Amino acid sequence: MKKDKKIVVTLLIIVILTVFTPLFILKNAKFGGSDNAGSTMIENINNEYEPWFTPILEKAIGGELPGEVESLFFCLQTAIGVGIIAFYMGRMYERKRLGKEEEDL
Repeated sequence: MKKDKKIVVTLLIIVILTVFTPLFILKNAKFGGSDNAGSTMIENINNEYEPWFTPILEKAIGGELPGEVESLFFCLQTAIGVGIIAFYMGRMYERKRLGKEEEDL
């Protein structure tokens, strides 16, 4: 196995352990989002606080987005981000590969 493959496999194992270890160690923990944690903290600090901004989309539809739609937007955002990163990584790889081919000629 080449040195690069060993590094990639090692990093993938570390990422997988980092993601799944808390799920097994902290079995009764609640894994919530930062939005909920922030809202709870604000309510603890000041019960009379009223948000000064309403998202544009919530104003347009006259209420909050359903959870499924929020999840859809989150997935789309993730997919677009991954696509951009993969595009640039592929572009850098091809640029490096083509540079080596020109040196060999």
